[in-house]
Amino acid sequence: MDATPDGGHLIAGAWVAGGPTFESAPATGTPRRFFSATEVEVDAAARAAEDAFASFGWSSRKARAEFLDAIAAQMEARGADITAIAQEETGLPAPRLAGELARTTGQLRLFARHILAGAYLDRRHDVALPDRQPLPRPDIRLMQRPIGPVAVFGASNFPLAFSVAGGDTASALAAGCPVVVKGHPAHPGTSQKVAEAIDAARAALDLHPGVFALLQSFTVEGGTALVRHPLIKAVGFTGSLGAGRALFDLCAARPEPIPFFGELGSVNPMFLLPAALKARSGTLGAGWAGSLSMGVGQFCTNPGIAFAVDGPDTDAFLAATEAGLGQVAPQPMLTDGIAAAFRRGRDHVAQTPAVRCALKADADGRNGAPALFETTGAAFRADSSLAHEVFGPLGILVRVEDEDEMVALAAGLEGQLTATLQMDADDTPLAKRLMPILERKAGRVLANGFPTGVEVCDAMVHGGPYPASTNFGATSVGTMAIRRFLRPVSYQNLPDALLPADLLEGGA
Repeated sequence: MDATPDGGHLIAGAWVAGGPTFESAPATGTPRRFFSATEVEVDAAARAAEDAFASFGWSSRKARAEFLDAIAAQMEARGADITAIAQEETGLPAPRLAGELARTTGQLRLFARHILAGAYLDRRHDVALPDRQPLPRPDIRLMQRPIGPVAVFGASNFPLAFSVAGGDTASALAAGCPVVVKGHPAHPGTSQKVAEAIDAARAALDLHPGVFALLQSFTVEGGTALVRHPLIKAVGFTGSLGAGRALFDLCAARPEPIPFFGELGSVNPMFLLPAALKARSGTLGAGWAGSLSMGVGQFCTNPGIAFAVDGPDTDAFLAATEAGLGQVAPQPMLTDGIAAAFRRGRDHVAQTPAVRCALKADADGRNGAPALFETTGAAFRADSSLAHEVFGPLGILVRVEDEDEMVALAAGLEGQLTATLQMDADDTPLAKRLMPILERKAGRVLANGFPTGVEVCDAMVHGGPYPASTNFGATSVGTMAIRRFLRPVSYQNLPDALLPADLLEGGA
């Protein structure tokens, strides 16, 4: 394995020390010290990435696909070490981390296959019409091209699939953009191990050492310097609304504004339509309990709010949910800070007028335990804070008076990552009323399932109108994620010698 100094940054193919140090806070095991990047390390990484772009941005799709496949292979070769340290740092169970590692390597290989096919380039060609009247038409070709070095912020809740080698990094590399990752301080050791795998793949293929960098950081200043650096051309982020909005504003305030692709969170509303609720209230309640508590509720697709018409079937649904959540023991959350924030959010909901607590399990320290509340449609409409995400295993059942109120509350929601319809055939008329609203509110609308679990595939959209994400036309999961780091370029009357190889027949 690589001789990596403890806590260093990976810059231009070398592990270096730099900046003040911070101590990790693992769920189990011994804390370790890591360096926290300053403007010096940020500048070095960004300059190396810009140098790498001169070659990597014009590399072949085959070469980039080989790089993605090699990263996947190197991660698998180090799989036991990666998952072991990830389990120590995050407290996530080994099976969950093994599945997340497989998801990470799978999406790397998916992107490799996707760019080899070439359709993502959106190549167009309008041939010259020299005899056209009243004016001739020039020869014009169009193709998507990479934008330059990309900054990626690792996510706390997915130490593999949304972090150092996650979807943002994979899609940027697939596009031809070098990447500078700011590792998340909740799992710096995991970040280091994954970066070792990426750099080993890079070295084996003799790619420019600036094509990938990892900067460890525990400070706001490190992330701020990265976003502000003039050589960074886009930012990918998964995290809280507050942090994401601050970075989004920094991107917009730069002398050269750059796109910020932030996935910021969502309450992922679920609509329990009457026929479905009457037919299977118990099954739906048990399913909601399982979805709410999965991973201690630390999923951005956690369905935190359910709407149902008040009545006996809704009573049965709530009872089944409460029974299911009552079987869930306290579990470690990702960080002490996340656990504390969850309790603050839970207690705020509990103290809100017209909210009844159905379940509030005790947990202290880093642990989280389920909480379940109910309120009325009128109370939900009157207090916008009830529609804010509480990151953790918390659900709110909103009892509406009738179908009209359900539709009206749907129309009042903010942007979401997902919206779910629990429905039977007899619910189709109400579902048709809701659909024009929900497809404007969410990036993914699903029926008769639960949104926790995001399939990595061509058709997936993981994004949505603000505040779910900062760019409603983008996704951070699926092959369309590559388009975030591309821009269209037209080539008019250029000789073949000056055109990108991908625009010429047989370019690959």
